[in-house]
Amino acid sequence: MKNVRGDILGGITAAVVALPLALAFGNAALGPGGAIYGLYGAVVVGFLAALFGGTPAQVSGPTGPMSVTVAGVVASLAAAGVPKDLSAGQILPLVMAAVVIGGILQILFGILKLGKYITLVPYSVVSGFMSGIGFIIIALQIGPLLGITTQGKVIDSLTTVFSNFQPNPAAIGISVMTLGIVFLTPRKISQWVPAPLLALLIVTPISIFMFGEGQLVRIGDIPRGVPSLDIPSFNQYLPIIFQAGLVLAVLGAIDSLLTSLVADNISQTKHNSDRELIGQGIGNAVAGLFTGLPGAGATMRTVINVKSGGSTPISGMVHSIVLLIVLVGAGPLAEQIPNALLAGILIKVGLDIIDWGFLKRAHKLSLKTSAVMYGVLLMTVFWDLIWAVLVGVFVANMLTIDSITETQLEGMDEDNPLSKDDQAKNALPADEKALLDRCSGEVMLFRLKGPLSFGAAKGISERMMLVRNYKVLILDITDVPRLGVTATLAIEDMMQEAKNNSRKAFVAGANEKVKDRLATFGVVDIIDTRKEALETALNEIA
Repeated sequence: MKNVRGDILGGITAAVVALPLALAFGNAALGPGGAIYGLYGAVVVGFLAALFGGTPAQVSGPTGPMSVTVAGVVASLAAAGVPKDLSAGQILPLVMAAVVIGGILQILFGILKLGKYITLVPYSVVSGFMSGIGFIIIALQIGPLLGITTQGKVIDSLTTVFSNFQPNPAAIGISVMTLGIVFLTPRKISQWVPAPLLALLIVTPISIFMFGEGQLVRIGDIPRGVPSLDIPSFNQYLPIIFQAGLVLAVLGAIDSLLTSLVADNISQTKHNSDRELIGQGIGNAVAGLFTGLPGAGATMRTVINVKSGGSTPISGMVHSIVLLIVLVGAGPLAEQIPNALLAGILIKVGLDIIDWGFLKRAHKLSLKTSAVMYGVLLMTVFWDLIWAVLVGVFVANMLTIDSITETQLEGMDEDNPLSKDDQAKNALPADEKALLDRCSGEVMLFRLKGPLSFGAAKGISERMMLVRNYKVLILDITDVPRLGVTATLAIEDMMQEAKNNSRKAFVAGANEKVKDRLATFGVVDIIDTRKEALETALNEIA
């Protein structure tokens, strides 16, 4: 309670920033009439995620990635035959069912303690994904920016714009004014009044006085009062709904935990990943019951909250209470906000989400990294959000494993008098080198180094046939701290190959952990040190 004043100030400031964004994200996700549901989501998710979450200063609410995902849910349901018009009352309960499922899955992620794994996503994948989200937001707002009604995903939306290119001059005028304000507002002003809110306060009255009824598409009727409980619909579209819920859960988890890392950095605190997932899940599940857009940790709002003095969950809850007061008292004013104004705000959001710095220099850092990043970006924009991340993580991890394997293989030395690798021989202590020389080329000392994963099994298997050239095999694992299952099996096969060819085989230098792993696989001929193994080998060939 020592920082109540800072938390209240931070919460109010975050709410000021969140108001226009919540409306814009609602409109982007659900189309005309959807803005209010973005505000509902900001109120519910913001309060509950702060109350139950694990990142003290985090402010949650609808975000760009989550709104893009909801727009994809709407498109999928529309393709399945559900009327997309919100006034028809059929699609909203289905979308909210997906939101509830997503929230429940996030709670499950937290209970299963998956938080630490969710953040283990390579930066190239995160960068490509977030940049892809930015491009999607921009592409989907080109139509509203020009006053052209669009629907569907990126290709469908752009096709509609170009095939029905009849721009609305009034909408273009509003868009130009909005873009001018959000891009050109001096920092001295924006630090007191955020540019998106300034655009809302300036452009909305101008649009009312300059353009009459019917010239602009506006938010329209907003329900009065607080959001009411509305049980979602789980019917024959359950497969689509569940898949959408899974996407929302995974995406929301990644979005939130990445923002938690940002919050840790600027507030010098440490978040609890699993508790954060549970808090976000509770917020999203309840938001779906109150027809609210799903949310996640919002980076810009969190940063502004911390810089304004917020440091505890109180700030996130204050942010939601302020938005609720606005919701109850300012509904009639919000109804007059033009969609073109919200599109202008979202264009700026989309440009800010794109990782321009990494896009410009990725190819200079690594061609593999660049390929992963651009591949994820393109898959995100033109294919599927969740598959883009899954494929990106898989490819990035395979490339990482390949790189680690190359390093592991470089550490594998074959030491014997017949080898031309004098450097490897000289690495042995003098007494051990002398013992190896006395073996007269009849002992193969095979040295493994570093933690051995399944990638290292390739190097072990490739050297297996060399066993036949010697009477004794010594497998030196003194410098191996741990063994993976596949590498252990490869060692077992190598030992068996020696026995099949009437050769003696010993393992030397295993630590207790590695020794237990080898014993589990039936490898029991283990000698404590490499020197003892060389002495034993010398006795065998004597």
